[in-house]
Amino acid sequence: MFGSLLERTGTAARGALLVLSYLVMLVAGGFGWVALFAVAGLAAVVGEFAVTRWSPPSEVLLEKVGLNRGYRQLSRDLASVLLVAATVPLTGVELTWLLVLPAAVWVTAVFSGALNTMIDRRNPVSALVRNIELGPIRSAPRPPGWVAALAGVPLAVLNVLLIPAAVVAAVRTDVTVMLAVAALAAGLAALVGAVVAVTWLRGRGTGKSPVLPVLQRWIDGYRPEVALYFAGPAKDVYQANMWLAPTEALHQRAVVLMRSKEAFFELADTRLPVICVPTGPDFMNLELGTVRAALYAANVGANIHMLREPGMKHVFVGHGDSDKQASVNPYSKVYDEVWVAGLAGRERYARAAVGVRDEDIVEIGRPQLAGVHTFGGTAPDRPFTVLYAPTWEGWLDDDPYHTSLVLMGERIVRGVLASPQVRLVYKPHPLTGSRSKEARAVHERLVSLIRAAGGDPDSGSLDGPGHRVVTGRVPALFDCFNQTDLLISDISSVVSDFVQSQRPYVVANPSGLPEDEFRREFPTSRAAYLLSRDCGELEKIVAVTRAGDDPMTDARRELKTYLLGPAEANPMDRFQEEIGRLCGSPPLLRDPGRRTPPPGPAAFPRAVAAACR
Repeated sequence: MFGSLLERTGTAARGALLVLSYLVMLVAGGFGWVALFAVAGLAAVVGEFAVTRWSPPSEVLLEKVGLNRGYRQLSRDLASVLLVAATVPLTGVELTWLLVLPAAVWVTAVFSGALNTMIDRRNPVSALVRNIELGPIRSAPRPPGWVAALAGVPLAVLNVLLIPAAVVAAVRTDVTVMLAVAALAAGLAALVGAVVAVTWLRGRGTGKSPVLPVLQRWIDGYRPEVALYFAGPAKDVYQANMWLAPTEALHQRAVVLMRSKEAFFELADTRLPVICVPTGPDFMNLELGTVRAALYAANVGANIHMLREPGMKHVFVGHGDSDKQASVNPYSKVYDEVWVAGLAGRERYARAAVGVRDEDIVEIGRPQLAGVHTFGGTAPDRPFTVLYAPTWEGWLDDDPYHTSLVLMGERIVRGVLASPQVRLVYKPHPLTGSRSKEARAVHERLVSLIRAAGGDPDSGSLDGPGHRVVTGRVPALFDCFNQTDLLISDISSVVSDFVQSQRPYVVANPSGLPEDEFRREFPTSRAAYLLSRDCGELEKIVAVTRAGDDPMTDARRELKTYLLGPAEANPMDRFQEEIGRLCGSPPLLRDPGRRTPPPGPAAFPRAVAAACR
């Protein structure tokens, strides 16, 4: 119920309502208005739970404006004390205990938090691993998990008991209940503080945990030849996820190297050994001398910690080929090689003239697409399915046409929902709304439209005939492809990958460019139906593609070769072949017509070496 109510208000409004409840508590406590205090106190407690559970962005916003949970809890306790002081006659001793006992909880919270921080520093998280057995590692003592979770400001939550106690004390004009409850809260806080203090004393003199030396011994024994390197944040971990399966399938020993703890925990399931070393000095002190090929899924600053390794080839594999400007980032010059799907990627770099040399580009196809089914009719157990998969708003504020979501999203969704016997699957980009409030608001409206049409607003499955909103990791985008009869998207790698299926697709043209100019500027749209900003063509496109009278079939087949490489070439074999070349393995039979850079000794990436001269 609370989740549904919160969805109807904005992030800022939710935070404002929570702050208002605390302000009312303070005013009611100061003037002795018991009933109003009780209502506001209940609202504050329920509001804290609801915001934590259903609206984390509101909590983040309050943190940013200086109204963090600690200050809110402090105002709650002050309001409780004010109510008792305003309504109950107190002796000097009673007033002293009324002030001292709640304050004792706060003092304990502060010192337990400080000691717990010192305990954590004795056990620094220098490395996290998955699918790696490091054996027993001696570490400094830690308090129980529930104690560590309470230590610090969270411990002050015990004083929430003061709210009902203050109301009872005010109604009965007797401070006894208030003092008893305050003493109970102080006693519980003292117990937590004592456990933290004893743990801290037990660990005095304990050295740092030797995780890195043990990890280095494992690396020396495993001798990885290929490293999939990802230094991006958790919200971008999908970029690494798409390369897990192809890397797992390699003949060479491979490892995933990560730099963000949050991204490490969000990484998809894999059989590969995964190592996360957050700090730069720790990572640069790892000896990775057996690695011959380092694969980079994203351009981020922390790549430099891996790029400095001179004994391996550094290869940018990216996270999808598209006609976006980001697909020809000048940063790509730092790598020894840039791997693209097909001829389109090579020509894209040539047109952009960003300094990536043609001989450094290798066409390998898209090994991730092996599971995408090629063109076929509608499955008998489901209705005609339209997948709307818009890209996100992008990094630049001066590009309003980066996504169709803001300018066209509602018309697209309403149009598909109005089509009889058509199922809509809405799968937005993982970063949708992360930079634009307007994009986030439109996304929320689309979810509401689909819910109102009887759809599932948070689906974890594509089974069944109903409309779906898919925002989680599962079902994956390629799983959605296999259930899709018509794709509607933007200029993005979603389009390039969907071409593998040879099914019809629509590309939105929110900028209103003339058709010839649009197709010339964005080659991935050459076999697409174009959709103008007013979406006037949508009804006809759905009707034509449903009827099977699709004039773009041959164009899609030709475009697939241009974007993804020859149909007869297995992209996983091509990926394995190029990895084998870099690792010195015997090459598979190679297509003599495909241009690839000649093998050479491993060295610094060319641009980095030039900068160091």
